[in-house]
Amino acid sequence: MTTTTSWREESVEVGGSKVQVFKGGSGPPLFALHGAGGNRGWMPFHQALSESYTVYVPSHPGYDQSEQPPWLTTMNDMAHFYLAFFRTLGYQQVRLMGFSMGGWLAAEIAAMCPSAVQGQVLVDAVGIRPKQGEIAELLLVGQEATQDLIYHDPSKAPPAVELTAEEQLVQWNNREMASRLCWTPYMHNPKLPRYLELIDVPSLIVWGRQDRIAPVECGELYQQALKGSKLHVIEECGHSPHNEQPQEFLSVAMDFLGSLS
Repeated sequence: MTTTTSWREESVEVGGSKVQVFKGGSGPPLFALHGAGGNRGWMPFHQALSESYTVYVPSHPGYDQSEQPPWLTTMNDMAHFYLAFFRTLGYQQVRLMGFSMGGWLAAEIAAMCPSAVQGQVLVDAVGIRPKQGEIAELLLVGQEATQDLIYHDPSKAPPAVELTAEEQLVQWNNREMASRLCWTPYMHNPKLPRYLELIDVPSLIVWGRQDRIAPVECGELYQQALKGSKLHVIEECGHSPHNEQPQEFLSVAMDFLGSLS
């Protein structure tokens, strides 16, 4: 986690369940939704975004230090929960930025309540099954193998650190929650493309050309489903553009977010 004094950690109660949230900046609300591996906390790209937006980085229910309501077991449930989360914070409309599984979640939220989403940035999002390739298996492989899949340039991957027993338990619980949400069907909702065809939400789709987890074809399918959306493919980049090619990622994301009225 990046050390900085411009953000803080909060706990927000939604429907009787506490949600861990990292928050920083000022301006319109922007929610950064993490992927299946869990919340890595306040990152450099969050800091950059917080210069123009109030950036919220919540841990999904059942992840990290957030509590899981007993009824929340599907991505559809998660979308309902987040709409209540936005209302709890007093927002009728927000900007979303979702990464991998978080991109899938953002798309589900937009499909469920398009009026609540001013615009969304989907970053190497799972959620739509490719027709030619496949979404890589992540839930049955170790952390080292997952890291190898995420980064096109291994030198951009964060250095390996020895986890404490408590951190290992959190990581295990995160994986267990991901399995609940994403196992059947694996990492997609067969109906999601049809849902997205029914809405009109400004959308930017960002993809790493060398993504070995969710192929670029998935981004193309999102673009086809979301009318008026733009697909920006980043070269020499894997599943994590915000970490592997942060300057290009931030440039295109900030241009899009700034265009929203």
